[in-house]
Amino acid sequence: MGGIGSGRCWRWDAKSTTNDYRSIDVRRWAREGFLEPGRLFGWQWSIDDETVASIQARSEPGRVRLIYRSRSHGDEWESLDYPVRLLTTPCHYGGHRTWFACPARGCGRRVAVLYGGRIFACRHCYQLAYPSQREKSFERSQRRVEKIQERLGWSADPELMYGQKPKGMHWRTYHRLVEEMEHWDRESGLGFMVYVAERFGGLEL
Repeated sequence: MGGIGSGRCWRWDAKSTTNDYRSIDVRRWAREGFLEPGRLFGWQWSIDDETVASIQARSEPGRVRLIYRSRSHGDEWESLDYPVRLLTTPCHYGGHRTWFACPARGCGRRVAVLYGGRIFACRHCYQLAYPSQREKSFERSQRRVEKIQERLGWSADPELMYGQKPKGMHWRTYHRLVEEMEHWDRESGLGFMVYVAERFGGLEL
């Protein structure tokens, strides 16, 4: 069973996004009850129901210890075992919220998600952007089209762009959504033409 870094090339560059790294989410671990002191548990990542990486973790008072092996670009496996501090903040309606304190040297940011390179650290330390921040303008427009299609229950297939009005939806809402979808579809097409012209110097089709 692979450790962190096996079967995948981990990148640390300006083009990387949070989707390029495996992650652990303190909110999910808290919901699962994994953060109770004394709990020893495993966490794994799968692709097509096949486990591609895994770690072990042990919860202790005020922290959780991560235990796994890591390697990069075919180097030798390295065994890692280190603590990640847990922080809490009060919620407005009672109770508290748990956070990770980024374990990277000199950081300590309070975050909900850590991303795994050699160590698990926050997205700021790995200089990661969210996928939406790397989108081209025409891609954002197309994503808006697809979100409206999803709300309408229509297929995202460009050849089947239109469908029926969803049962129970007011006609006024339906027409507004269709108009918005058509607007963003036009924006996507125009944006793509501009992108091609800028990227390839206005090649003739």
